[in-house]
Formats: sequence, C-alpha cells, structure tokens
Amino acid sequence: MIPLSILDLAPIVEGGSAAQALHNARDLAQHAENWGYNRFWMAEHHSMPGIASAATAVALAHVGDGTSTIRIGSGGIMLPNHAPLQIAEQFGTLESLFPGRVDLGLGRAPGTDQAAAYALRRNLHADVNQFPRDVVELMSYLQPDAQPRQVRAIPGEGLKIPIWILGSSLFGAQLAAHLGLPYSFASHFAPQAMMEAIHVYRASFQPSEQLAEPYVMLGYNVFAADTDEEAALLATSMMQAFVALRTGTPGQLKPPVPGYYDSLFPNQRAMLDQVLSCSAIGGPAKVTEAVEGFIAETGADELIVTCQMYDHSARLHSYEILAGLIGG
Repeated sequence: MIPLSILDLAPIVEGGSAAQALHNARDLAQHAENWGYNRFWMAEHHSMPGIASAATAVALAHVGDGTSTIRIGSGGIMLPNHAPLQIAEQFGTLESLFPGRVDLGLGRAPGTDQAAAYALRRNLHADVNQFPRDVVELMSYLQPDAQPRQVRAIPGEGLKIPIWILGSSLFGAQLAAHLGLPYSFASHFAPQAMMEAIHVYRASFQPSEQLAEPYVMLGYNVFAADTDEEAALLATSMMQAFVALRTGTPGQLKPPVPGYYDSLFPNQRAMLDQVLSCSAIGGPAKVTEAVEGFIAETGADELIVTCQMYDHSARLHSYEILAGLIGG
C-alpha cells in the first residue's frame, strides 16, 4: 500500500488548553512514528480558538524534539503571511536541528479571516502572481551560495529541504507542475476540484532537480473505532466544528453528540456530506473498504490523514487502527 502520513491541527478541545493540545500533538507524533507513519505535518491557522498550531515552525520544533525518524513539516505555511526569507530561516533552523526530516509545504491562503490577516501585516491587495514569485524567492534562499548575494538565509542556505505546493484548486496544481514540485491537495475539506487538479498536475508536470516524476499526496479524514457506531459518534466533534466554521462561529473542539447529524437542517447535512466526502468513518472493515476505494479512484501516491476527535486516546486508537489495516 501507499505511505500514510498525518496532518495535525493540534486541536484545542472544549475545556482544554493550547498547552495540552501541543502536548497531545507531540504524543501523537511519537505514536505515529512507532506505527510506521511517514510524515507528521502541522498547519498554520490564526485567530482560531480550536487550533494551537499558529506558530507552526515552533510547534514542529516541539514535535521534532520528541521524535527521531518520522518526517516533520508544514501542511502548510501560508506564505502570503510571511517574508520568504523568514520562512527559509525558520525551516533552515528546523532542518539544522532535525537533518533529513523536514518538509516545507506552502499554501497561498491566509489561513484566517481578513481582520487577522491584516493584523499579520500581510498585503491584502497582493495580485495572484505574488505567491509564485514568493515561492521562487524562498527556493532561491535554500540554494547553495554559488553566486555572491546580498541577502542570505542562515540557517537555510544549501539545505535540501523538500518543498511542496498545497492547494484546493487548479492554481496550486498548475504551479506545482510548472516548478516540478510534489503536490498535496486539501481533499479532506475541499474535495470539489480534486480529480481535475490531479489530472492537471500530472499532465502538466515538468521534472525538476527536486522531483523527476509527479507525486500527489491527498488529504483524507479517517474516524476509525472498534465499531461503526462508535466511529460515527466520534466523528460528530468534527461535524460540529465544520458547521461552526461555516456559520462564522469557530470555537474549541466539542465533545461528541449522539444523533447530531440527524438533528441538522437539510442544508447543513448537505454541506457536511460534501465537505466530508473524502472520509472513512467506521469500524475496521468499513474503513479499509473506504480507504482502498479512495486510493484506487485517485491513484494517490500518499495519503495525509486528519482525525479531529475530542478524546485524545480515541484519536490515537483511530490512527493505530488505520496503520494496522493499511500499513504506514
């Protein structure tokens, strides 16, 4: 089977704290390393009460210090929020601390609303071409110092940090193909353009020094438990989070609620059906069937799995079940 990886948002549960969320992220990464997962990525989000990974590079340093072999990386860094030099230095520092284990996934969304984006001091009026230029600039800072240059990324310069392009539209697919970079699609929450984006990326791919052939990693939700009924209940925490986000009221991750899906309005159920269409929710047999079907349909080279569960032990068990079924 294909490699399995983890995308973690360091969820802050209702009644919990960011400190506990970051401790749980490190604990999950340690278990994932033992279960054979390939990567452990964390995502940059801002002004979100239920997500503790805003300072992504700092959170990754905490995870990297507690692990020894699993790759760590960003899924992703929202580059419009930052100066490319700053990110080259941050991830150059991570690569210096954890050599041969660091990935740098880049996205062009702000990872927040406009008010928080303004507070981050990003340019809200940047044109669509700025992100590609920023990616190329960042890549240049990581190249060996073959030519004298005024600005250098120290640490970072000359380090072979794999760069990924993340996206949920055709834009990212086209950019990743043009630059010859691996591509990760956010099908775990925005699956609408998934198949078209995969096709565009593979059809347009141009080999690069980093990558000879196209490589696609797809986001996928897995809520695994010992029974279908238990998994369905555990998944309601994530359902509540999506409904809250879509209604402009994001909060901490709530406990499971029996019968939650059936209690929703039809338009809310339709939204969840669409958002969670790339998901496996159930016991071992149901999860195996769903995951294998998704891989066969998409031809994914790797899956990056997310699992937002209120109970940390249940979340660990879900990832353990998946690793045993599919093999990391």
